[in-house]
Amino acid sequence: MFKLIREEIKVILERDPAARSACEVFFLYSGLHAVIDHRIAHWLYNHKCYFLARWVSQRSRKKTGIEIHPAAQIGKGFFIDHGMGVVIGETTVIGDNCTIYQGVTLGGTGKDKGKRHPTIGNNVLIGSGAKVLGPFTVGDNSKIAANAVVLSEVPPNSTCVGVPGRIVIKDNVRVASASSDFDHIHTPDPVSMELCKLNMRLEKLEKKGEKKDETL
Repeated sequence: MFKLIREEIKVILERDPAARSACEVFFLYSGLHAVIDHRIAHWLYNHKCYFLARWVSQRSRKKTGIEIHPAAQIGKGFFIDHGMGVVIGETTVIGDNCTIYQGVTLGGTGKDKGKRHPTIGNNVLIGSGAKVLGPFTVGDNSKIAANAVVLSEVPPNSTCVGVPGRIVIKDNVRVASASSDFDHIHTPDPVSMELCKLNMRLEKLEKKGEKKDETL
């Protein structure tokens, strides 16, 4: 356990520029406390001490503002930055060296049974307020933008943004879309087009009127 705590502290010092010392991280970082508590709760859960596991997780939720179900599987090097409002569901699986920010939900849609929550690959970053909902996979080395709502699979090495989430970068190449191809500068002006039509119609009427005057 002490070795694990040292590794978690090292991860935070590497990723958070605001962290000044190991002592500060150990005593003051709620994300670290939540992860340590989850390791304990998960061990209890695996040994069928379900009530004690939930008791530890709920005490941790009250203390840190981070709710992680004891059954969730979390790899090494997991960093929750700031942390308040994070929710991680029962069947969630998180790989190694992942980072998530405050307000993130790794949850279900309410439509699935059994495996209801996402599987997060290795080296994934999930921005603040993002919602990843459903039993699909977020591939290795991917990024989920802040406040994105992701409802379907994200390929490895991708960046997902928006509501609902869509892939905008894959393997360091920007993904073309209808919105990105749209020319916002040379778009036809509908008002101008209607004025041109009215002008042409007026000219025709004037010519007809001139011909009638000549016959008279």
